[in-house]
Amino acid sequence: MLLYNNLSVTPQGHLAVGGVDTVDLARQFGAPLYVVDEDQLRANCRTYVQALAEAMPQGSMPLFAGKALCFKGLYPILKEEGMGADVVSPGEIYTALAGGFPPERLYFHGNNKTDEDIAYALDSGVGCFIVDNPQELDRLDEAAGARGIRQRVLLRVTPGIDPHTLQAINTGRIDCQFGVPIETGQAAQFVAAALGKEHLEVEGFHSHIGSQIFEAEPFCDAVDILLDFAQAMRTAHGFVARTLNLGGGFGVRYVESDPMVDIPGNIRALAQHLKQGCAAKDYPVPRILLEPGRSIVANAGLTLYEVGGVKTIEGYRSYVTVNGGMTDNPRYALYQSPYTVLPASRMGEEGDFLCSLAGRCCESGDLVQENITLPQPRRGDLLAVLTTGAYNFSMASNYNRLCRPALVLVRGGQARLAVRRQTFQDLVACDL
Repeated sequence: MLLYNNLSVTPQGHLAVGGVDTVDLARQFGAPLYVVDEDQLRANCRTYVQALAEAMPQGSMPLFAGKALCFKGLYPILKEEGMGADVVSPGEIYTALAGGFPPERLYFHGNNKTDEDIAYALDSGVGCFIVDNPQELDRLDEAAGARGIRQRVLLRVTPGIDPHTLQAINTGRIDCQFGVPIETGQAAQFVAAALGKEHLEVEGFHSHIGSQIFEAEPFCDAVDILLDFAQAMRTAHGFVARTLNLGGGFGVRYVESDPMVDIPGNIRALAQHLKQGCAAKDYPVPRILLEPGRSIVANAGLTLYEVGGVKTIEGYRSYVTVNGGMTDNPRYALYQSPYTVLPASRMGEEGDFLCSLAGRCCESGDLVQENITLPQPRRGDLLAVLTTGAYNFSMASNYNRLCRPALVLVRGGQARLAVRRQTFQDLVACDL
């Protein structure tokens, strides 16, 4: 049930992450608490950097998807590990730059970039825009021209692939608010318009087919569609795509039944498929960009909660309440996402109490997980929800005017505060 090898159990029966006792972390920093294992995060970065360097053409690079996790102290780590970064808002751009990340390695996403967003990104020196639609194309060209620059862009197209992921995170299908569909002929028109823009330098194409994908085959299918499209654009316009950005999507283990993902193996298989496809078409092999987010940070993170009480409804079920919930992890309320929950302060005891883990918000849907087993819970017990490094901190809210938890980084057996816990004063700081 530990899922990952950066987790262990101390002689005292406490859960440890990155060699640090979680009970000690809760005592020092309080709970709820986000904990991120920096060594595991760095190892995940290196897996992608090395695999792409070995298997893909020169210039290929992983771009960390900041929507998964974004705080200032993360970006020096990404910079040191040779990552690029995918940003989806001016706030993410600002955070990355505040963390010392080089703007030329930022790739700016978004299906509704406002004029202010475009201006801020251009003035910040963002390296590449992933252009989502014809309206953005026009406004970006105009804004770049006003600044006397030629902006690098990738064009986001939708390949019409269903990788059988959760519908809410399936972004490759034709009927989607992101990108321009290939199948309808609109993407071809999109490319023609982009190539006619004086102040834009089109480098290639972007697609993103979804999340929690455990094998290479859906990405290989996307490559086939993109190469056919690229070949058609070469025939029509003489344009050769130098870059294909295949998005993110490799999955992670949330529970024991989830498979382990061989990321280097998947990248090797994808590279072989790409090179064979290019050879068959006599098409220059483009560099490949990937946008891992979840698979960089999810298994590096966990969240610690303190038990408040137990409520058993005879003939129905038992609820164990904790001092967090949908404000710091909304994914169960949104997607019924599975998680592994461990008794961090009582790891040596048998888990025979069937219960649902409930949060503290005034919402019947505020559940962290249902039908889990724990040792008979007591007030003050420390629980750990595993694999929460992605889409927990970044999706947290102040619903019910609850303060957002602190985030600590652990490395080499030591812990340091990376984001302080919000205060009541923070809650009213913007109120007039």
